[in-house]
Amino acid sequence: MSGKLGLKFTELMTGGFALGATDPALGETQGNSQGLSLAMHCEVAIDDLVRFSEDPQHPGVLSGTIDFAPFGSGITCDRGVFNLFCPGNIPSERWMVYEFGFSVNSQRYYLAGKKIVRHDHAAEVLQETTTLYTVLYHGTDKSGAVAGAGIVHLGARNVADMLKTIQVTNAQNPFETIQGLGIYLKLFLGELWHTYV
Repeated sequence: MSGKLGLKFTELMTGGFALGATDPALGETQGNSQGLSLAMHCEVAIDDLVRFSEDPQHPGVLSGTIDFAPFGSGITCDRGVFNLFCPGNIPSERWMVYEFGFSVNSQRYYLAGKKIVRHDHAAEVLQETTTLYTVLYHGTDKSGAVAGAGIVHLGARNVADMLKTIQVTNAQNPFETIQGLGIYLKLFLGELWHTYV
């Protein structure tokens, strides 16, 4: 193996979103009633799968673009934050975090989303791991005033599309590809097991 095994994948999440809303659920309802949806075209990159699996925050790098009619389409986002099953605010929760900033007409915004996975909610595993509660802030981080909110979803078709994009980086042969996938899946499924059971 010539380098550290990494992994990358892309996913598309879409859903109702409204400017002026501060609560994601209300923002989703308002956005849907107004015919407004936000789409996040995300790429997640993990440079070192071993380090990623050992760090309790399970950090990666998020990049991509967003589409939102009031702002435009294909808006390029900054290098952002991804965390897989990091500790939530209470012991019974794990979060999947997606955050990045972007600019529109010289205005800076920061979009912060999280999927909330709760202990003893095994029947809702698919819903919880595909539902991203998002809040949009003015400025370059979450300290700014809230500009909008909503909920975006990874639909069944998008899940299938995401799985097709998974690549193990720095793999030199099929064995290393399988090894990298094994590290990621062991972490992902292990965290689900410990959270839901």
